[in-house]
Formats: sequence, C-alpha cells, structure tokens
Amino acid sequence: MDLNEILPADFHPTSKVWVYQSSRLFSMSEAFELEDLFAQFVQDWKSHGTPVKGYANLFYGQFIVLMADETATGVSGCSTDSSVHLIKKIEQHFKVDMFNRQNLAFYIKEKVQLLPLAHLSHALENGFITPETLYFNNLVATKEALINEWLVPAGQTWLGKRMEQKVVSGKS
Repeated sequence: MDLNEILPADFHPTSKVWVYQSSRLFSMSEAFELEDLFAQFVQDWKSHGTPVKGYANLFYGQFIVLMADETATGVSGCSTDSSVHLIKKIEQHFKVDMFNRQNLAFYIKEKVQLLPLAHLSHALENGFITPETLYFNNLVATKEALINEWLVPAGQTWLGKRMEQKVVSGKS
C-alpha cells in the first residue's frame, strides 16, 4: 500500500498523526459506517473554535489514522480530547478495543496478525517473528513518519533490541 497515494497531498509532512489499532478487523459494513463517522468528525473538529484541518481513515481494515495539519491550526488539549472521545465512541459502538498497547501487529502473508506482547519471546525463539517481519510501528507521530516508518521490518524498531538479546543469549 502506497500511503503517498492515499494520504492528502496538501497536508504538511509534519502534520500530527495518531494511530489506533483495533483488536479485530472491521467488517465491510462497519468500514462504511466508520467513513461516515470520520467525515462528520473531521467536519466538526475544532481547536478553540477554529476548524482543524483534519483527516481520518481506516487502513488495513484494522487501524484508524487521525491526522491534523498544524500549519493551519494548532491542535489543543481539547481538540485532542475530542479525537479520543471519537475513538472511545467507536470502541463502544463496534465492541472493539482501540487502546490495548499489549497487542503487537505484524503484516504476515498479506494479513494483519496480532501477537500479545506476552507471547513475543516464544514467537522470537521459534522463528515466527524475524528481523525482516513487517511490523506496524503505531508510535509514529507525523505524516512523514507514517509514510516512512509505520510498516517497517521489526528489526528496525524497538523489537530489534529484543531480537539481538535472543541472539546474544544463544536462543536464536
């Protein structure tokens, strides 16, 4: 997936980004419903009464990406709170967990695969996850980082150190 073709070209590379990972894949009908929620949210998104140049979309059927171009209007605490409120509303309506940071997401065989953090050592020891396995780095904070650093080989992320430790300790 080429994010450059999907993300709005008129948003600055430093636009602020939030990535929320769902505990499951959204169905097609849910995705259409999300589109309506996103459109309404972006239309109404304000910071101290000033409209936020915003964007929201569903990626890989499982990740909600919100973006605000702060070259137009800075995003305040209240406007960030309203985005969190949207995600909590989605959680309740669709019965999904959007805030569980204990589930790691990998792209394996053209599908998103979730791995509980507690199972990471086992996955590494048994070769299910390697430094080349594509990992969703949901900590990206800008449009530029989303494009270049969101879906990257696991060895290039914080997981790389965990993988090196397995090799050093002789458990690779």
